[in-house]
Amino acid sequence: MTSRVSNPGNLLLITADQWRADCLSSRGHPCVNTPHLDALARDGVSFVRHYCQAVPCGPSRASLHTGLYLMNHRSGTNGTPLDRRHENWAQIVRGAGYDPVLFGYTDTSPDPRDYPADHPVLTTYEGVLPGLRVEVLLTADISSWVRWLEARGVAIPARPYDLYFQKGDQIEFENGGPSPAPLRLPSDLHDTFFMTDQVIDYVTDRREPWCVHLSLLRPHPPWIAPAPYHARYAPDALPGFVRADSVELEGEQHPWLAHQLSDKNYRAPVEKKLRRLKASYYGLMSEVDDNLGRLIAHLKATGQYDDTLIVFTSDHGEQIGDHWLLGKCGYFDQSYHIPLIVRDPRASADATRGRTVDAFTENVDIMPTLLDWLGIDVPHACDGCSLIPFLNSSAAPARWREEAHWEFDFRDPADDGAERALGIPLHACTLNVIRGDRYKYVHFAGLPPLLFDLHDDPHELRNRATDPAYLPITLEYAQRMLSWRMRHDEQTLTHLAVTPKGVVGRPSSRW
Repeated sequence: MTSRVSNPGNLLLITADQWRADCLSSRGHPCVNTPHLDALARDGVSFVRHYCQAVPCGPSRASLHTGLYLMNHRSGTNGTPLDRRHENWAQIVRGAGYDPVLFGYTDTSPDPRDYPADHPVLTTYEGVLPGLRVEVLLTADISSWVRWLEARGVAIPARPYDLYFQKGDQIEFENGGPSPAPLRLPSDLHDTFFMTDQVIDYVTDRREPWCVHLSLLRPHPPWIAPAPYHARYAPDALPGFVRADSVELEGEQHPWLAHQLSDKNYRAPVEKKLRRLKASYYGLMSEVDDNLGRLIAHLKATGQYDDTLIVFTSDHGEQIGDHWLLGKCGYFDQSYHIPLIVRDPRASADATRGRTVDAFTENVDIMPTLLDWLGIDVPHACDGCSLIPFLNSSAAPARWREEAHWEFDFRDPADDGAERALGIPLHACTLNVIRGDRYKYVHFAGLPPLLFDLHDDPHELRNRATDPAYLPITLEYAQRMLSWRMRHDEQTLTHLAVTPKGVVGRPSSRW
C-alpha cells in the first residue's frame, strides 16, 4: 500500500439513489431541469455512457466501493454478505492517513465471521462499508433525522417512517388535483435538505483535508415530493414510455421478462398513476439538484471548491414504466445506465472542463479514480480503471473498453417463485450483459439468450438471437462473454494469491 506523499485536497463522493442517466437537463431531457448539476458538468467532465454493474442497491454499491464485478465480490442480493477479504476504497484511503466519513448509507451486508451470531447488524443489509466512519446514518433507522426534526418543533408520528408519506396511512396518486399531493413536511425539513445540511456543517471551518461520502436516498421511493417539487412537473405533460403495445406482447420477448411482469411489485400500474409517480420521481430529482447547489455554493463561499474532487453518480437507474416495469431489475438500459460527473479542481484538468466523454465507463472505475487522484496505488484486484486520464486529456486512454458489462442475480433463497415458474435451479437464476455501441447481448445461465441490434432497435423491443441473419453475431458475443469472465476471474485470483492478508488463490503466469 502506498502512503500519500502530498495531499491533493478534499474528496466528495456523492451518490443519489436510483437516478437514470437521461434525467439531466444537460443531457437534453425534455422535462427534468437540473441547473446545478449542469453547472458542475460545465466545470468538470460528463461521462454519458456510464453504467452500474448490478442491481439492486447492495450488489451495485458493493461493485462501486470495491471496484469488482459482481462475479468477483459475489454480494449478489441485498443481504448477501460482502466477503471481508475484498478491500474497498474507504479502507485503503484510511490506511493512507485520511478519515473517510459517511453521511447516509452504503447498504453493505457485513461478513458474519466478524460478529457474534446474535449481533443486530446481521439482521439487516443496511450495514456500513468497512473503513467509513459514520457521521450521520440514514437507513431504516431514521433516528438522526427524527432528532433534528424534533429540535425544530416537528411532531413525530407514532411510526417515524410515516414521515415519508402524506398522512402516514396511504399514498395519493390517482385522486386530487393536477399534481400529486405533497409530502406533509416542507422541503427545508425533508431528508435531502437534512443530509445536505449535515455535510455543510461538517466541512465548515475544517482545517484538515476531508473525505466525505454523501449518500442521498432520493430519488428512491417513496415517490412523494415536498412542495414545491411535487408540482414541478405536470403528469400529463411528461414524455411517454418505452414499451411494447401491451404487457402481454412485452412478455413475449423472453420467459424471464414474462415472469417479472407477472409480479405486481414490478409491473407498472395504470397510466394515470404511473404518470403521477413519474412526476414525483422527477420532482425529487430537482430537490436533490437544488440541495447539491447549496452544498457547492457553500464550498465556493468558504474557498474549498477549488480544493475538492467532486464525483456525482448513482447506484443504479429506474424503469419507471419503461417496458411495463417499475424498479430496477433485469437487463434493460434504464436500470443500469446512470449519470457520472467528475470535477477535478487541479489545473491539469482545465483543458477538459465541459467535456463530454462517450467512451464506456462503469461504476467499478470509481474506486481506482478516487485512489489515483489521492496518489494511492490501485489494487491489482480492481476490475475497473482510473478515469483520471479522461480528466487530463482529450484522448481516451489506450486499450480502453469498448463495451459495458453488468450482471443480475434474480435468485432468492427465501422465494423459489422464479425457479418454479422458469423451470431452472437456484444457481441458474442469473444473467450477464455485454452492452456495446451497436449490439447488446444478454446471457442467461439457464434460459435462452437475447441479442439486440441497437442501431435498428434502440429501445430493445426485438430479440435477434434466434434470427438466422444474426446467428454469427450471437455466437461472437457469447464468446466475448466467456472471454470477459475468464479474464476478470483470472485478474482477481491473481491478486488473492499475492495479497498480504494471506488469502490463498491460484497464481497467474503473469506474475
